[in-house]
Amino acid sequence: MEPRPEELIPELSVWNRPLKYGRYLSEKQIQILQKDLEIFTLGDLFRHFPFRYEDRTVITEIRHVHLGLTSVQIKGEFIKFENAGEGKARRLVGTFADPSGTIEVVWFQKIDSLRKILKVKQPYLVYGRLNHFNGKTSFTHPEVEVFNPNEKRSGLEPVYSTTETLKRFGLDSKGLSRIIEWNITAFSKEIIEPFPDLKIKAWTMIPLPIAIKEIHKPTSASLLAQSQNRLKMEELFPLQFFMLRKKKLNHEVSVGHYMPKLQVFNQFYESVLPFALTNAQKRVLKEIRSDLVSGKQMNRLVQGDVGSGKTIVALMAMLMAHDNGYQSCLMAPTEILANQHFFSIEKLAQAIGLQIALLTGSTKTSERKKIAENLENGSLHILIGTHAVIEDKVRFQNLGLSVIDEQHRFGVAQRARLHNKNPDSHPPHILVMTATPIPRTLAMALYSDLDISKIDELPAGRKEIQTVHRTESRRLPVFQFIREEIQKGRQAYIVYPMIEESETLDLNNLMEGFESISRAFPEYPLSMVHGKMKPSDKDFEMARFVNGETKIMVATTVIEVGVNVPNASIMLIENSERFGLTQMHQLRGRVGRGEYQSYCILMTGPKLSREGKIRIETLCRTSNGFEIAETDLKLRGPGDIMGTKQSGIADLKLTNLAEDGDLLEFIKQITQTIIEEDPNLENPQFQLLKSHLADISKQKIYWNNIS
Repeated sequence: MEPRPEELIPELSVWNRPLKYGRYLSEKQIQILQKDLEIFTLGDLFRHFPFRYEDRTVITEIRHVHLGLTSVQIKGEFIKFENAGEGKARRLVGTFADPSGTIEVVWFQKIDSLRKILKVKQPYLVYGRLNHFNGKTSFTHPEVEVFNPNEKRSGLEPVYSTTETLKRFGLDSKGLSRIIEWNITAFSKEIIEPFPDLKIKAWTMIPLPIAIKEIHKPTSASLLAQSQNRLKMEELFPLQFFMLRKKKLNHEVSVGHYMPKLQVFNQFYESVLPFALTNAQKRVLKEIRSDLVSGKQMNRLVQGDVGSGKTIVALMAMLMAHDNGYQSCLMAPTEILANQHFFSIEKLAQAIGLQIALLTGSTKTSERKKIAENLENGSLHILIGTHAVIEDKVRFQNLGLSVIDEQHRFGVAQRARLHNKNPDSHPPHILVMTATPIPRTLAMALYSDLDISKIDELPAGRKEIQTVHRTESRRLPVFQFIREEIQKGRQAYIVYPMIEESETLDLNNLMEGFESISRAFPEYPLSMVHGKMKPSDKDFEMARFVNGETKIMVATTVIEVGVNVPNASIMLIENSERFGLTQMHQLRGRVGRGEYQSYCILMTGPKLSREGKIRIETLCRTSNGFEIAETDLKLRGPGDIMGTKQSGIADLKLTNLAEDGDLLEFIKQITQTIIEEDPNLENPQFQLLKSHLADISKQKIYWNNIS
């Protein structure tokens, strides 16, 4: 195909230029690339990296070909072609020979055109997977190319993901390789290294133009590895830069409320606190205290396992604010969770004279009015609620601390509105809490702009949840065990996975489960909760379970982060092989919250995949949420562990956060060095980098955590 006339859009870099300005692509190919592979720009095309490489220097003799081999390359000649079969079974069969023997090569598509192209007594290379057809080992639809003895062949041929539609239009793996290579060559002058040469040399990185060429057409394994690292840097650096720069500017520019006094806090700690704090809780409180007397705005993430005592840490941080004349608020993602926080804090707060209120969608108008008045006149010290706390009508007299629970479940705009709740220009200190244990590398990548604290210790005396794996054949004994626990006065959760693409089928799956449980436990009232219910209906069912009116809660994962029911001692997870590790760990944390021994039962079918076995064995072996999260990251990747769509993590094509921790640490260090040196990239040496980051920010909005 002739190259299209060059049409450039000067204001768009080669990375952002629409695919229609590329070369050697037909309109139809462009349409299918956009639809099937979401390749819309030349940058997308260049970043469509091979998913593996094949060694095409190895040629196997036909006599050594067998089905145990995956992909095989042979060299020889076709000695004859035959048409076989009729209708849909019509096929072209070529007999291919080398000095050691013969093998059949079979095609079911494009038979007539292939017959015109392929010749007998012509040297060819045939590469593909082996099949067993008509009682013989054969190749079906392999790659066939004329053998050129003068061509220097690489030991690393790229293999690209493609689709059947793209293959029909000449864009199989080989076709994609050619198109990408041609376009890289055509636009090579515009693929430039954004970092200063001295930096690239100091970091022993290879330049970006070489990395792009090498990853698509490797000349050696060593250069390929270096190219992959350079392109991982291309993925990670912008994310780190925007977050770390924001953190630096926050520390330099933002003025935080100064909170040196500790009076009610000390009184609470010495005479009201009903239990001893763990060392981890004490450490985190010291870190918060350090932030509150720094004169800078606090932006701290506290991550701790279910039941590790994050809520009491949040309350004691709010006492520090109160001691210095400031109000606090705690925002939770659901009404159930907001209620849970309120009831666990209310008595403790009132014991030391603090006024506390709950504001949710269910709060009556008269009560809302009263809360609004008390907030504005300063008599209300702590407000706990859902997103209702960020409504325009809610105004504080002097908000000093905002606590956000499970912040990844709030939209960016929702979180940001907390900043404007102060009459003065100073935003409140921000304390973010999550019960999702976050692996170290994921925390580094997602939360570089926050200071991170860990509560990695459970309160003393808490009974460990006994976790067991049972297959379907043990269902009757499992149900009998649940019945015995209920007879002791306990309650049980039975959770079903979302296993289908269709919400309707998911709901049917849950309803079938509910009917099955109803038949198995006819003597006990049941509750049911799922994501399709109205919030009010969901809250009603949860309330019945909390109050003990129902003994079994049949639910989907909507109860993963939910209400505290100390009386619930059993978590039965149906089809547990379909859940992620972190998700199952979160579900397990719904029990074991009271004085009773609790149990988590993982039900599966008789057969488990390798990954399924690892998940089940890990959960039965350990209750350490951070260890579980690390294993989950290795198995599933970051996207399934946390909501990462707004973070840039979802765009990582090469980086594996489970394996690239050292590289991420290195990139974080060099990013920090550049920010310390020139946070606004005003030095002439950083002009190309500044322009490159501007191009990237046109494609993506780096909505990170609030500052």
